[in-house]
Amino acid sequence: MIRTLQSGQRCEVWIASVSGESALLYTTDDLLLEAPNWTLEGSSLILNGDGKLWRFDLDAGSLEPISLTGVPDLNNDHVLAPDGQGIFVSANDGHIYRALLSGGPVTRITDDDGSFHFLHGVSPDGKELAYVGIEAGDFTQPGRLMTIASDGGASASVDVGRFDVGPGHCDGPEYSPDGEWLYLNTESFSTTQGHAQLARVRVDGTGLERLLESETVDWFPHLSPDGRYASYIRFPSGTAGHPADLRVAVVLVSTDDWATPLHTWPLFGGQGSLNVNSWSPDSRRFAYVAYPLSDSTKD
Repeated sequence: MIRTLQSGQRCEVWIASVSGESALLYTTDDLLLEAPNWTLEGSSLILNGDGKLWRFDLDAGSLEPISLTGVPDLNNDHVLAPDGQGIFVSANDGHIYRALLSGGPVTRITDDDGSFHFLHGVSPDGKELAYVGIEAGDFTQPGRLMTIASDGGASASVDVGRFDVGPGHCDGPEYSPDGEWLYLNTESFSTTQGHAQLARVRVDGTGLERLLESETVDWFPHLSPDGRYASYIRFPSGTAGHPADLRVAVVLVSTDDWATPLHTWPLFGGQGSLNVNSWSPDSRRFAYVAYPLSDSTKD
């Protein structure tokens, strides 16, 4: 389950700004990095690669591993704790753990309840996590939106189905800055399997609202800390899931108008490019990852 680069492929970490600029921060043909988080003090990005966590120092331009003990190989679902010191991570054993950004031993949060747990959101007060539950790790089954206390315990489901369509697969649940909503992508607005669309639902499961109606397959809405902007990744129409190695686009919108992109950054990537919230604490920039092949271009 650990992703690696293909022959002739490289990994590029980029930063985009709300004014439309983008800059290449780091490139490597040795390590496939995924899913940047931006640390609370603004000095580093946290990424995963080769089953580990890595810290990229923005000033020094250096990449260093974060040494964690007592945890299996990690995947690309990791979210920073609001205190700026901790991080919640999903591992390839299907469980969610809490760790410190300084490294050291980890604490498992989820129980052996027959599901795989894929973390995506932490509430602003740090007391609750939102994740996607996959029954028995069977990816032919739709993912269910779930919440759990950040110190563990019983989980609760949040219904994002519609009476006229049914409970389509959902992914990427992430809390709004005020903690009242969960933003996600869901197939519940379409009878076409795989046609994910952006939506939000109140944390109590009421008020399911479609944010954007499009012909493309749209995943992982991430709100800026001030709530003014959102980024998401746009896959071609007909895409099933969120696979790697496609021509996709990272899209920036105002949360007042999801239908009108402010800026768009085409890239070769998909899985790993924008799985988690990567906004800077000042809400002016966000990070993403591209995986160009030697015979592909960034646009």
